[in-house]
Amino acid sequence: MNENHGVEKATFAGGCFWCMEKPFKKEGVESVISGYTGGDTEDPTYQEVSTGTTGHYEAVQITYDPDKISYQELLEIFWKQIDPTDPGGSFVDRGSQYKTAIFYHDSRQKELAEKSKQALAESGLFEKPIATRIIEASTFYEAEDYHQNFYLKSPGRYKQYRANSGRDTFIQERWENKS
Repeated sequence: MNENHGVEKATFAGGCFWCMEKPFKKEGVESVISGYTGGDTEDPTYQEVSTGTTGHYEAVQITYDPDKISYQELLEIFWKQIDPTDPGGSFVDRGSQYKTAIFYHDSRQKELAEKSKQALAESGLFEKPIATRIIEASTFYEAEDYHQNFYLKSPGRYKQYRANSGRDTFIQERWENKS
């Protein structure tokens, strides 16, 4: 039960943030914002982050009502969108800005993230070790407007990108009939 009787935040880096917005658009989720976090550059731009030199990850920040959707449910959605064993990026996107991570906002989220990572590691679904990091949340910078809800603004480009990136094939092969 949510003691604050309000909303909470969850932040996930799953590679290209375009691909991470739509899966989280669920009942109880108030917003999913694409942005940058984890680095040292203040108010970074997409052009700066895409160089891989800012330390930032492309990420999504989710505002949700924990009375309607739990953090555990959000973690399950997250894990099923990524290749958690890839230490060098995500699918065709390479570089530190595309690595996967869970940014926890409090000790409860940290504990749940660590438990879910351990369960995934022990599940037998992956031969390689889980490379996704669990990191304390820091300042989240909203990405430029043209990145927000990209799947709605440019559905053709979005579908083509997902198909060509290898993400959809991986998700289908890894999770179909296993959830």
